[in-house]
Formats: sequence, C-alpha cells, structure tokens
Amino acid sequence: MRHQKFRQLLDKCDGFEAIPTAVVHPCEDHALAGAMAAADRGLIVPILVGPEHRVRDAAQTAGVSLDDVRLVDTPHSHASAAKAVELVRLGEAEALMKGSLHTDELMGAVVAHETGLRTGRRISHCFLMDVPSHDELVIISDAAVNIAPTLEEKVDIVQNAIDLARVLGFAEPRVAVLSATETVNPKILSTVEAAALCKMVDRGQITGALIDGPLALDNAISLAAAEIKQIHSPVAGRANVLIVPDLEAGNMLAKSLSFMADADAAGIVLGARVPVVLTSRADPVMARLASCAIAALLAQARREGMGRSVP
Repeated sequence: MRHQKFRQLLDKCDGFEAIPTAVVHPCEDHALAGAMAAADRGLIVPILVGPEHRVRDAAQTAGVSLDDVRLVDTPHSHASAAKAVELVRLGEAEALMKGSLHTDELMGAVVAHETGLRTGRRISHCFLMDVPSHDELVIISDAAVNIAPTLEEKVDIVQNAIDLARVLGFAEPRVAVLSATETVNPKILSTVEAAALCKMVDRGQITGALIDGPLALDNAISLAAAEIKQIHSPVAGRANVLIVPDLEAGNMLAKSLSFMADADAAGIVLGARVPVVLTSRADPVMARLASCAIAALLAQARREGMGRSVP
C-alpha cells in the first residue's frame, strides 16, 4: 500500500510538541505549501525567513493563510540562509527546512566555521525511502552532501545513519556498506573501505548496529541473491541501512527507487546542531511531511536527553 510506512512514521509524532522551524526562503508556492502542510499536521511551528513580498505572493498562489505565522524579512536567499542559522544559534528555532533556494546556499550557511551549526560530527545526509514493494523503510546515505567521502568521513556517515535508524525506531539497524561486488578487491577502493569500516565495528569505533560489507546491492537486500552467492551474515539480504560509496551512486540509487519503483523519499541532514530538512521541488506532499516527521522525532529525542545517540 502506497505511503503506508510514511503514515506510520507520522503517527509516531502524534502528541509531540510542534518544533519551531526556520523555513528558509519559501518563495515558491510548493515550498511554502509543504511547510504549511507540516504545520497543519502539528509537526512544526514555521518561522518563514525570506523577502516578505515574495513569501506573501507565494502564499496567495498556494492558497494558504499566513495569519499568526511569524515572517522574518530578508533581501535575498543568501541572507535568508544566514538569518535562519542565526535563529537556531539564538535558540529560536530547533530545525531548519529548505525552501526555494539551492541546497549549497543553505548548507554553506550551516557549515560556516564562525557562524554556522557545526558539531564534532561530519555533516551528512540520509534519504528515508518508503518502497511499496519492500517490507521495511530503508535509509540511504550519503546521496546529497558528501561528494566523494574519505574513509574517515564515512565513519561519521555510517554512525549518523545508525543513530537516525535508532531514533526512528528500527528494532535492529542492519547496515550494508555497498560496492559493485561483495569481495574485497584492492582495485576497487570502496570494497577496501567497506572492509575497514566493518573492522572498526569490531574495535568499537562504530557502534549500535550490525554491519557487513562490501556487499553489492542485490545481496544486500535480497535473501535469495545472498543465498545463491553463499554469503552468510545477519545483514546480507536483510539490510535496512545502505551506505553508498559516493554521492553519485547514492543519488542515482535513491532517484531510481523514486521514479522507477514508485518510492517516496524523505530527506534529512544530520551532524549539525539541529536537523535540516532537505526537500526537492519534485517531492510530493507526503515526502515533505515525512521529512518534517524525521526532524520532529530527532528534536523530541534531544528533548528527552538522548545525548550523543542523536545525530
């Protein structure tokens, strides 16, 4: 059934206090409508940050009311990103949500050394995929922020994804570190790094999940494929977290699922002081709501004092 797993995710947020969220430059009707739909669902309290006249024009086009909605006027998109980050630093917002500006503009303000929202963790992105033909939600990382991550950066990418899985209530995060093959090949760097990440689990450098790799996509998610290739592991064929070797692979995997397998994709950036909701212009309303639900679950976990287990 379409959207079923995302609807269950939204249900997890029932009873939560809506999180103050700086919506960055919502100057197109779809971006503003998505934020207001999340507000109507009780997920966020939107703080609209952008040129006031353009935001109000977008509201008129979208047919939404801005009564009782805080609007912070800015001259342009760069200023919108900087102001939204400032609202977080001042404690007035507990999350950011991308509006109708480029991702690199928003993330540039988030990662700025002096004025941004960096933590000790590498910032990374996770897609949460609701694939109608698959029994579980699947996390894919990193498909939007880190272009060609090093092994050191992949440690944080993996840990961020694991911590997200636990906040979302995955009973047992099972992480597959993907490559083109399931055997270690010195000529394919991603297979060597996958093996190193698995050894880091043995040494306690990565915690909180079962991890195996390298695994090809087929034997990561298909028990039949894993059995045919005689891969014996608690992850092979049952992975619910997929770590891709680079952004290109992750982006193509996520979009293939969306446009060829009718999947919905929610997006969140982790590793900053607050969750950052990244949405695409092509995202349907359900995907936008699910992205805000992830942010709400992360914010709730922080409120409940889960500390370092919250990415």
